Amino acid sequence: MADRYPDIPGAKGPDGTSQDAAEAIAPTVSHLRRLAMHLLARLGDATTLEVVAISGVTRESLQPRFSELRAMGLIEPTGTRRRNPSGKSAAVLRLTDKGRAAL
Repeated sequence: MADRYPDIPGAKGPDGTSQDAAEAIAPTVSHLRRLAMHLLARLGDATTLEVVAISGVTRESLQPRFSELRAMGLIEPTGTRRRNPSGKSAAVLRLTDKGRAAL
């Protein structure tokens, strides 16, 4: 599965719960990626958790889509960071030109 990432969700190892989770989420990945991109476009720039907070989707379902979108060149870090509710610093993201064209 890893050789087709980011086109399909990634998993750690060839079997087990990570593989099961990747296979279970696969049918909804396109929708979740579009949702993440539309919300990011609406906000202008945001951290992953800022988008998750307004999405109505669980963090576990949406957060990995940001890694996939970055790997696809559809979103990128702005170079700034903001604190998450946990107090940790998080990268602020924005759509790339390719990402805006894909919407």
